[in-house]
Amino acid sequence: MEKQHTTQKSAYVSGIALHTGARAGLRILPGEANTGIIFRRIDMPDQPEIPALAQNVTDVRRGTTIACGKGFVVTVEHVMAAFHAAQIDNAVVEMDGPEPPILDGSALPYYEMIIEAGKTELDAPARYIAPKTPIFLEFRGTKMVIFPCEEFKIDCITSFGETILDTQYYEQTITEENFARELAPARTFVQFRDLKQLLAMGLVKGGSLDNAAILHEGAIICKEGLRYPNEIVRHKMLDIVGDMFLTGCRLKGHIIAVKPGHPTNVQLAGAILKQYC
Repeated sequence: MEKQHTTQKSAYVSGIALHTGARAGLRILPGEANTGIIFRRIDMPDQPEIPALAQNVTDVRRGTTIACGKGFVVTVEHVMAAFHAAQIDNAVVEMDGPEPPILDGSALPYYEMIIEAGKTELDAPARYIAPKTPIFLEFRGTKMVIFPCEEFKIDCITSFGETILDTQYYEQTITEENFARELAPARTFVQFRDLKQLLAMGLVKGGSLDNAAILHEGAIICKEGLRYPNEIVRHKMLDIVGDMFLTGCRLKGHIIAVKPGHPTNVQLAGAILKQYC
């Protein structure tokens, strides 16, 4: 029988947060069996804890925000993707601010941080969730469907209309090895035409070519060059892996996603949970 896991020891990282632009620190601590992933705001009175679950999602604009009581954390998807792929079922994530460091804009630093911390098997069976029947969602040009499957697979298409290079397709079975090699290094991105509005909203203050790619006038602009020819679609798949862990369980299912985003990702996670209520 497969067992649940947590980290063997703690691990710490700090850096600039994408939206607030503030320096942020994040520490991963081992968690108890059946407690899931819990974010703890150590900078707030009483250090409120926020379980990383779909029912606690309060915002999906440019990232996934979770909240419980007075506590909240924004853009949890990269951290959650690393936990999901590494099969770390239980952990406490202490943060000294509202947002994790963006680091290089991918999930790879978080995945490597978890691997360095090690993995400990807990005396509890691993929890998997899978759709009993197909689930289809459509929202503002996004279409997502999940079919029952004995593996976790994603087929994904992206298209933003900025350049012929941003119409991309990729498929992958999500294993720990495949995630680390094919998805985790894919970085976040933004359309140049959206930057003015995002800045007016008080977002992306910490964004730069060090941690994001920009789609502009037929080009994909990034500091070190693309890590994959289809890095955009791979990053969207990375986000799906993270948002699906908001079910609180490892996922089995075949997802087909057309122009996905956090709103439909979170809706899908919630719809899967409803089949079990």
